[in-house]
Amino acid sequence: MSKSKSTAKRPVAAAAPAPRKIAPVPKRSAGPKQEMVFGRQNYILFIAGAVLIFIGLALMTGGHMPSPDVWDENIIYSFRRVTLAPILILAGLAVEIVAIFKK
Repeated sequence: MSKSKSTAKRPVAAAAPAPRKIAPVPKRSAGPKQEMVFGRQNYILFIAGAVLIFIGLALMTGGHMPSPDVWDENIIYSFRRVTLAPILILAGLAVEIVAIFKK
């Protein structure tokens, strides 16, 4: 069998579509500016509260005994861990609350 060329017409490729025009972006109106919820002072208070909380947690760490054979309750129950650190953590939480509610 021999191969013969078909006499049917082949479809012609369509022309490329015309480029679309991009609509211009509308400019923002010069109306009233929207005020942010928190101001600069609020963020400063947020950071100060977080620092107080972090310092309190850092003061609460530690407490391992130098010798595993000796129990020294002054190391575990020191003023720094039992009193000072929780006061700093609570003060940091209070500062965070003030930072949220301050207008």
